[in-house]
Amino acid sequence: MRASFAPVWKVAEVNPATPEFKSLADGADVAFMPLEAIWPGANCDYSRTVSWSRKLSYTQFRRGDILVPKITPTFEAGRTIIAEISSAAGLASTEVHVVRANDGVDPRFLQYTFQSQPFLDEGGHSLQGVGNLRRITPRFVQEYRVLDLSCEDQSRLSDYLDQETLEIEAIIGRLDDLAGMLRHREAVVRTRLVCGISDSQEVFRVSAHSPLSGTPEHWDRTKFGYDFTESTERNGDDPPGPLLSISEYRGVELNTRTDGQQASLDVSKYRVVRPGQLAANMMWLNHGGLGVSSLTGYISPDYKAFWISDRFEPRYVHHLFRSSRYIDYFAAIATGVRPNAQRVTKTVLDATPVPLPPLDEQIRIADELDEATARVDAMLVKVADLKALLLERRAALITDVVTGKKEVS
Repeated sequence: MRASFAPVWKVAEVNPATPEFKSLADGADVAFMPLEAIWPGANCDYSRTVSWSRKLSYTQFRRGDILVPKITPTFEAGRTIIAEISSAAGLASTEVHVVRANDGVDPRFLQYTFQSQPFLDEGGHSLQGVGNLRRITPRFVQEYRVLDLSCEDQSRLSDYLDQETLEIEAIIGRLDDLAGMLRHREAVVRTRLVCGISDSQEVFRVSAHSPLSGTPEHWDRTKFGYDFTESTERNGDDPPGPLLSISEYRGVELNTRTDGQQASLDVSKYRVVRPGQLAANMMWLNHGGLGVSSLTGYISPDYKAFWISDRFEPRYVHHLFRSSRYIDYFAAIATGVRPNAQRVTKTVLDATPVPLPPLDEQIRIADELDEATARVDAMLVKVADLKALLLERRAALITDVVTGKKEVS
């Protein structure tokens, strides 16, 4: 028998009123769901609250409502959830549509429909707006056609998808744990080698005054400002290469992002980076936001680039400042009001103590770490590939079930 479909507006309300807020006293704590907290499954963050005020302009919803991200690229990632908050009502980012299932409709079936590939593909073609700020409209959600089933059949299919996706997500969780273990092991090895720490010494303990504790006695000491000279080269009218970014996992690399902050139309004041220079995001040093470049290009004018003295092997420098010892040290000396905007000033960075091993030891350490990190990177690629396959399997399964292509007993 041929499957029949019905528009969403027949089975649910889109962006309905939430009358619970009319009687809510000012100052009452309610659940808060910013966009970064909205993830399907175990990654969803329900821990945040906000004090209610009628002056707030967030999106209002009720416990059990479906939250559908409407802005790129969050929409394309299929991050729709059922809001299982602890309070009766909550507030969410204005960048979500709220869908409230009618009586006799299983909201889980709608949630899976909004995570299916046809919904994401059609939504992607109907986005309105410009650049990276395009959104799906309420009308698109209202008129999207869902499989027309009884509540009993919706629940049966949803139960099946709950079980199958839970198993897939459990495997993905184990892969994430494995990736975390690999990165942790890499961090331990890097810190031991670049700081000359023996197996019996504590790797991660660091003083706010000096990151040099435990380094070998025959190593010299210096300060950042003595051996690292800031480059003032800017693009001008002729950029020497492409836009670069600084990854906390990979260091300096080509900027291939399609979301987030992009270069402005006028890049004449952007800072040039040359091969062998140390590039640094001064507001992200405590997350590994620096590295020695192997590329010629340009970075944000808010970043810095440094020439490295010939007393240092650049590859050793790359591993040294990306070690856990220095990431913790940068966190200790950074200042700022917001946790995600802790800046290390140039003056403080210049005073940073730096170990100076003999050059032949630096080269040996860099060789060992290059080999070790290459092995870890290869394993991480395999983990990422397997995770991608599982996510594809999850998406295909959901699509086949909610479109009636797969029969479920």
